[in-house]
This record gives sequence, structure tokens and C-alpha cells, in this order.
Amino acid sequence: MPEPAYVRIVNEMRDAITTGTYGPGDKLPTEAQLRQRYAVSTTVVKAALSILQREGLIEGRRGSGNYVRQRRRLTRRAHGQDVRTATGPTSPFARDATAAGQRGTWEHESAHTTAGPDIAARLGIGPGDPTMTTRYRFIADGEPIQLSTSHESLAVTGGTAIEWPEDGPAVGVVARMDTIGVRIDSFTEKVSFRPATPEEIQALNLKATGSHVLTIERTYYAADLAVETADIVLGPDYDVVYRVPVD
Repeated sequence: MPEPAYVRIVNEMRDAITTGTYGPGDKLPTEAQLRQRYAVSTTVVKAALSILQREGLIEGRRGSGNYVRQRRRLTRRAHGQDVRTATGPTSPFARDATAAGQRGTWEHESAHTTAGPDIAARLGIGPGDPTMTTRYRFIADGEPIQLSTSHESLAVTGGTAIEWPEDGPAVGVVARMDTIGVRIDSFTEKVSFRPATPEEIQALNLKATGSHVLTIERTYYAADLAVETADIVLGPDYDVVYRVPVD
């Protein structure tokens, strides 16, 4: 069975954008030119362009046409040493967005939970022990770019001003823990690359097929005490840079 005409247009235009045939800011062929090139109706062309817009690859400008979207990439700088001395926001994501000249915001939902076996092992607690779980979606200039699910042991934060992560006196794990006298001094990160799940595709506005994400399993420590662990999912417009001291 041949693929629908609009799918063919989407695939060919997407390939042309991702390979650089059309670069950021370039104007795309007009609807009339696409109708002629593919011998299809206006409805088919509009359907294809709508999909490319939803994928974040192009943008329409009223009275001018469609253009390859110009997106500034964010850089996630896992430096470690400067987390307390850096100026500006204490949220790492907000700092990344500010450095890229973008406005960083996030959605969040926290709930009391209990630790499953994997999270318990990462936090050094028992399965079924009480935890706080917070799910985030991070947004840069109106576009979702990162997801994160964070877990904290309530043996550390329960009953303190930072028990509910987004309702306390500080933002960001390191700054929050500092306020209750728990000094984070190290973290581990395990980085992986895998296909995006349907939920991630929807949450990050990724293309429906062939999308991959970078994942980071991060755990913060105060001495040998694990105080927070998170599963971070990065979209395609986020770079990761590490700075590691050499003794």
C-alpha cells in the first residue's frame, strides 16, 4: 500500500531540514510550488505543513510563507564546583535557559509516594519507605525541552520547609538542601540514549516516528547520604557539557 501523499511530503521536507538543505531561517517552497511538485491538492499540502509546524521544524509567517524555525540550543553545564557561586537563578534549568537568551519556566506536580525497589536502592532506603516524587516539564521560550522525575527521601526532608520542593524558600536541589543544613558535595550521572516513549513524544512535541532522547539518571549526595535521585529526559535541542576536575 503506497504511503499517503502528505506523509511523503513531510518525510522529504523533514529530511531536507535535518540534513541542512534548508537551514535555519530559510524560506520553504510556497504552497503553490509544493502542490505542483507533488501533484496534490491544497488540503494535502496544508496537512503536511501543519505536521512540520507541530514538530517544531517550521514556522508560518502571515503574508510571507513558511520558514525553517531558528532555535537556539540550550547547554546543560554539569560543572559541580560553581553551583553555589554562580550568579543568577539557583535553578540549573533557569541558568541554562538564561545563558541561551531564553526564558525558562516549568510545570510540576508533587506527591507523597513510597519507594519502589529501584528508587530505594538509589536512595539507600528500604522499599516502601516514604518519599516525595515530583514530575517536571521544563519549557524554554514556550517550547518543552526537558522532563524530569525527582525522588527524595522524606527521612531527609519530611517536616522541613523544603518537604514540598516547589513551595519552599529556595529553588534547585542544592540550594534547597543548603537551607536545612544538608550540604550536597557530589553527584553521579548515568547518561543513556534511547527511543522516545509515546508519552515523551507527546510531552516534548517530538516527531511521531524515529525520535530519540538523551536520559540522565542523577543522584545527589551529602557525604555518603543520597538525598535526591532523578530521571531526566532531554529533547533534541539540549546539549550536555561536563567539567570534571583532575587531581
